[in-house]
Amino acid sequence: MAVLRTLLCLLLTSNSLATAHRLDGSLATPQHPISNPELTVHGIPPSTRTHWMRAANAALTASGSSCPFAAFGTAIVNHTSSDNSLGELICTGVNQNSLTGNPTLHGEMVATSNCTAILTDPAGSFKLSTSEASAAWKDLTLYTNAESCPMCASAIRWAGLKEYVYGTSIGRLIETGWGQIDIASEEVFRQSWNLGTSTKSVAEVLTNETDPYFLWQFQEGEPCPGDCVRGEKGRCEER
Repeated sequence: MAVLRTLLCLLLTSNSLATAHRLDGSLATPQHPISNPELTVHGIPPSTRTHWMRAANAALTASGSSCPFAAFGTAIVNHTSSDNSLGELICTGVNQNSLTGNPTLHGEMVATSNCTAILTDPAGSFKLSTSEASAAWKDLTLYTNAESCPMCASAIRWAGLKEYVYGTSIGRLIETGWGQIDIASEEVFRQSWNLGTSTKSVAEVLTNETDPYFLWQFQEGEPCPGDCVRGEKGRCEER
């Protein structure tokens, strides 16, 4: 009898774990990342992805330097626009931690704030109401030159963006000396299955151009990105 009770308990526990696993999202629509950046996703070719990842990098120069220490840049694009085959740039953003002292102002967060202001500006091109702006995110794609931290990945999912495209991975950042919360954005996306939206992610686009922005800070032998050169204190600076 004791053996039978033990077997029943094991069976019930197994069923409970299986149910918990299903409730954890296995029955929901998966949000698998596209790990091959050479694939065409949503009808958008790799050449277009490259163009906008370069725009995320270029946002750094527009902010004042192409080689800031925290060189995290973001561009948010509307690929549903019929006016341009490349898509329409809505806004950009760069990391502003050092500039403001606000540790939450990563490039993605700044870009999201910038886009919100642009979309709802009554004197701007879009003139959206707040509810219209909230709905507009589902048509937009966020490009960031480094994989989003859990905070930013969560913000992307809360926004319900159509796509999320990144360059340098969190793993690569950690390998080269960056302090990071070691939770992949893929995991954040997987755990957000019950938000009622889905966001397609495209991983490691144009890493040969994004990686150099994050190598020189902790790797003395790495060259500076762009036209920057190492100054007397070892930091990369504009020529």
